[in-house]
Amino acid sequence: MRVLDMYRRPIEDLRISLTDRCNFRCTYCMPRSVYGHEYDFLPRNELLSFEDIVYLVEQLLPLGLKKVRLTGGEPLLRKDVSVLISMIREKSTELDIALTTNGVLLKQAVPSLKDAGLSRVTVSLDALDNEIFWNMADTELFSPSDVMEGILHAKEFDLGLKVNTVVRKQLNIQEVLPLFNRMKEIGVELRFIEFMDVGETNNWSMEEVVTGEEIRTIITERWGLLTPCVDVSSAVARRWQTSDGYVFGCIESVSRPFCSDCSRLRISANGKLFTCLFGETSHDVKSLLKMRSDELIPFISNVWENRDDRYSELRSNVATPIKKPEMSYIGG
Repeated sequence: MRVLDMYRRPIEDLRISLTDRCNFRCTYCMPRSVYGHEYDFLPRNELLSFEDIVYLVEQLLPLGLKKVRLTGGEPLLRKDVSVLISMIREKSTELDIALTTNGVLLKQAVPSLKDAGLSRVTVSLDALDNEIFWNMADTELFSPSDVMEGILHAKEFDLGLKVNTVVRKQLNIQEVLPLFNRMKEIGVELRFIEFMDVGETNNWSMEEVVTGEEIRTIITERWGLLTPCVDVSSAVARRWQTSDGYVFGCIESVSRPFCSDCSRLRISANGKLFTCLFGETSHDVKSLLKMRSDELIPFISNVWENRDDRYSELRSNVATPIKKPEMSYIGG
């Protein structure tokens, strides 16, 4: 039984934040000025349990759920993530189970993640240059080499693998080609992400956005003509191919919104349901999950059927500013 929203979009992708904590303080996600030592993160006992998460997945499968993405914060800070993955995998051998990580804890986690049934992993890496990396991640505890070790280990174990790079004009535009060249060299798909106005704390400005078109111009100047790929999937990235066959993507939420294809239901680490990454309104489903209530799916279905979110398409026409959830809370 499929459930469709007001624009005929189904629920196909469930994104679950496992924690609001992270070991980075990326300026576009968790600026240290807000998320400092005194910040009040969610207590452990307020997080959804693995059993809660698995129950939610199990209940959504008959509605046409195809993908589950585990996010954060940094999801690998949550203990025994591989156990959760194996529990989800037991519910479906066909489900696409993915994980998004900053990569510094990935190397040691790869074997257990693979054995548990993880389909693929997406690693965030915004620079190969140490100074630029430290500036963007606002930490000197880790380096790009730590992230690259995780990437190479995931590739060695044959996990599905992509790398995401958020590009900001004043911070890392000079890293577009070095990152592209490195990922092309090792055969890992790179996806460039336009700097988005997620949350209220990242000082977003349109002047800081580097569009997908601008990124492709940089790449074309070095690698020549790019050919667009014809994709039939619901992936948010527009994919392009170099003349020698390397494929990369651009996620252009600002310059080319893709709201019309959005089939993503988001659950925060403490059980709040969001129907949009930029959603002002949330719905608490934690109690229904804890009770294993028969009302859970009717409730979610009702919320989804009344969903009319398309913030990215309307961004420039929003007259009254909305209060958007932080990415570290809702997940990417």
